[in-house]
Amino acid sequence: MNSKLMGGSLLISGTALGAGMLAIPMVLAQFGLLWGSLLMLLIWIGTSYAALLLLEATIKSGGGIGMNSIARKTLGKEGQLITNVLLYCLVICLMIAYIVSAADLLQKVLQSCSIDLGLVDCQVIFTFVAGFFVAQGTASIDKLNRILFFIMLLVLTVSLLYLLPNISFAHLNLFDSENKIELFRNSSVLFTSFGFMVVIPSVVKYNSGATHKQLRNMVLIGAAIPLLCYLLWLFAVVGNLPAEQLVKFANVSELISVLSLRHSYLGPILSLFTGLALLTSFLGVAMSLFDQNSDLFNKNKMMTFVLTFLLPLVGALWAKEQFISVLGYAGMILVFLAVFVPMAMVLKVRTVAFSSLLEGVHYQVAGGRLALLASFAFGGLLLLSQLF
Repeated sequence: MNSKLMGGSLLISGTALGAGMLAIPMVLAQFGLLWGSLLMLLIWIGTSYAALLLLEATIKSGGGIGMNSIARKTLGKEGQLITNVLLYCLVICLMIAYIVSAADLLQKVLQSCSIDLGLVDCQVIFTFVAGFFVAQGTASIDKLNRILFFIMLLVLTVSLLYLLPNISFAHLNLFDSENKIELFRNSSVLFTSFGFMVVIPSVVKYNSGATHKQLRNMVLIGAAIPLLCYLLWLFAVVGNLPAEQLVKFANVSELISVLSLRHSYLGPILSLFTGLALLTSFLGVAMSLFDQNSDLFNKNKMMTFVLTFLLPLVGALWAKEQFISVLGYAGMILVFLAVFVPMAMVLKVRTVAFSSLLEGVHYQVAGGRLALLASFAFGGLLLLSQLF
């Protein structure tokens, strides 16, 4: 795998590793490690297959700078409009969640350095500093993301070295709820934790010279890294804190504060780790929205910048205490955008009329109609989880 393909995998992983890494212990701890891990594995399988469907549609449609172009080529103007509405709602929800959590963390870090800034100031600073790097383009984001991602993995390793030796196996067997319906209801938050699909058009465009097999491997590797990190993090946190305590946390800084009391040197390490996780996710998600706006507004950089960052910032100012709730809303939108829309695109590009326009051999996800039906059922179950 060359450096650009590795960069693509890390952009996919970095987009997923963020809010999910922080929210997962607070959401799953009450149901026990076994059931939480099984649900996470099931959702990872479903999201990875849906991501490959989007990859197939992207390749067969000739790609594009964002989902806007792919939807226009495969689903027509009506499908393009629906896709754009869903994409904007999803990405803005995710960016709001990242800004809320990152600003909270930034405020705590600055306070520890005797710098007293309000939460609103921290939200504005984070949004515009991160936005500056996003505006430099995919190649610049790739280089920055590689550095941040490897630092984040190093910091995660150090954190696990602190936490894993102090695991209480009694905590791993404890759970606060046997209600599997309630566990099922949290599926959308977990699904959002693997919400990397929005960056696939951008990374495929960035790796335009790669083979179809290389692109498939890029997506699968990018999807597998978050799964491994999530499972290790869940194991470490649940093993160190009882479930009844974890479910009471409202934000990331509370989780870090409690773990810091148990391990005196862990506070700065966890703050750095969570900050990097949020930043890499924000960069990936914001990149997809920036590319989408650039595609819609003929690459007018000023208009693209304002539309990409102003609305999420306003939303973050309004939803400053709604981290988990915002992720839940994002999860519902993501089901349509990341499961049903790619499926509709694939059904279109697999028709005889569309296939006859293609030149050469094109990538197709394995599984045929049976796998498509399973993916449809997966999306239906995720929606159903929000109706209980």
